[in-house]
Amino acid sequence: MVAKQLAEHAELAQFMSQQYLCESLTVAEVNTLLNYLSVLHFDYDDVVSDVGDVGDELYFVVKGEIALIIPDGQNEYEVVRTGVGEMLGMMSFFDKRARSARLVAKAADTQVLKLSRAMYKRMKVEHPYIAINIVEQAVLSMDKLFRSVSSDFAQFSHYLYGAGSKA
Repeated sequence: MVAKQLAEHAELAQFMSQQYLCESLTVAEVNTLLNYLSVLHFDYDDVVSDVGDVGDELYFVVKGEIALIIPDGQNEYEVVRTGVGEMLGMMSFFDKRARSARLVAKAADTQVLKLSRAMYKRMKVEHPYIAINIVEQAVLSMDKLFRSVSSDFAQFSHYLYGAGSKA
């Protein structure tokens, strides 16, 4: 069992060292970061987090896909689908408010790294440089999400109202 855990840790360290989040971290810092994270596995259509949940966790997709879904009571609308290397759950994690979207695994054997609020608080004190990297990644992830949704909205408006109109 220990050998399997060590192999998984080495595999995750290799993966993380290739991600934007860790590009300015040393190998030792990447390994330190992994000590603050836990690995979660989800099957297709498993709910990672739900609307109304307190945002005490931040997620980083290692394998698979996760959809951000907005339910309205009768229907569910997929806003965006994220994949490997993407961070999720940033808004409610940092503003400490209830989640406004559902995160659902959209691939079999979806794997995420979870950073709990308690571990993040520890990291801020013990390894502030690593914590700053997480905040920077969160800002970039929110920016990417906003740009994606804005682009989709603009294309939809163009489709509905035609060229030249300002909806």
